[in-house]
Amino acid sequence: MLSDLLYLDYNASTPVHPNVLEKMLPWFSGYFANAASSSHLAGRLSAEALEIAREQVASSIRAEPAEIIFTSGATESLNLAIQGLWEAFKTRKDKILAITTEHLAVMDVLTNLNSKGLHTEFISVDGEGRVDMDILKAKLNDSVLAVCVMAANNETGRLLPVAEMAKLAHDAGAFVICDATQTAGKVPFDVESSGADLVALSAHKVYGPKGIGALYMRRRNPRVKLLPLTFGGGHEKGLRPGTPAVPLIIGMGEALKTAHHDLNKRIEHMLNLRTLAEQLLMQDERVMINASGSDRLPNTTNFRIEGARASEIFSKLPNLACSSGSACSSALPKPSHVLLAMGLSESQAFASIRISTGISTRAEEIEHAIRLILGITNR
Repeated sequence: MLSDLLYLDYNASTPVHPNVLEKMLPWFSGYFANAASSSHLAGRLSAEALEIAREQVASSIRAEPAEIIFTSGATESLNLAIQGLWEAFKTRKDKILAITTEHLAVMDVLTNLNSKGLHTEFISVDGEGRVDMDILKAKLNDSVLAVCVMAANNETGRLLPVAEMAKLAHDAGAFVICDATQTAGKVPFDVESSGADLVALSAHKVYGPKGIGALYMRRRNPRVKLLPLTFGGGHEKGLRPGTPAVPLIIGMGEALKTAHHDLNKRIEHMLNLRTLAEQLLMQDERVMINASGSDRLPNTTNFRIEGARASEIFSKLPNLACSSGSACSSALPKPSHVLLAMGLSESQAFASIRISTGISTRAEEIEHAIRLILGITNR
């Protein structure tokens, strides 16, 4: 990392925590055996370490270890959840509901399945990114297979009422697929209180390594059934074949364990930084917070500066790392679909900036970043 880089893009990715890295390192070379090689001690040690990590991931969301499937990340988890559920139930139900502010990892999967017989209907949000529950109630019927809902929006930080939506969905006989990627280490989230049936998680959003994630799959009340999308072995209950990435899995387990243990401390730290950032921003009458209120991630501020354009600000501040939307869509010359769904115009969406802080962010960094941003727009 460049020493003079001002990094405020923690919703996009986080550095590997030193404790996590320490746990992972021996498993790259010293303990390198395949976890599926049960005929010898080295393989059994890898398998044991993998199951300890599975227990850590499960514990962080109050799940059972048998309900955790390891994947390459949240995007693969969401693909497996949506497509696997569709393949298992497409002869009985033909519709999936989704919030208009879902991540592209959900939107693109649904678009692909629409060409294969799936009908997708969307639940709109208001100007603050909150779900219109009346629309959800009106759209739920016997033909609905599942409802897709993010626990926390990656761009605005908006927290959505997953538990309330799950109650409505279950009453209608539908499953709930939840992208909980942004919750770990930022807000409390567990599968019991949320009621979600399929939950996607990613390690690199919570100070773990890239390339590893998990899918929670509920075993009872209701029991979820998925069909595999790939084939080649019986790994991960036959749902995700391939040699397990033991070092990465160990890293994910340790990252979630650490985040769960330190959660209250992290929340307090990030809330203080968010308050500071928004107090400084609102001193400028041109600034508007795009999704305000307390029901947000404690580390996320999405704001716009009227008359400005985020891309031009970033080009003039090359050492400032923040974003104008999702990292997965930043290469696309389009306004944020999340902000458009909230009713912002294209020019307002292009003027919007997301600041997302981390556990090591300092108040001085927030103050410096906002001085730079407002200074550039003033000139």
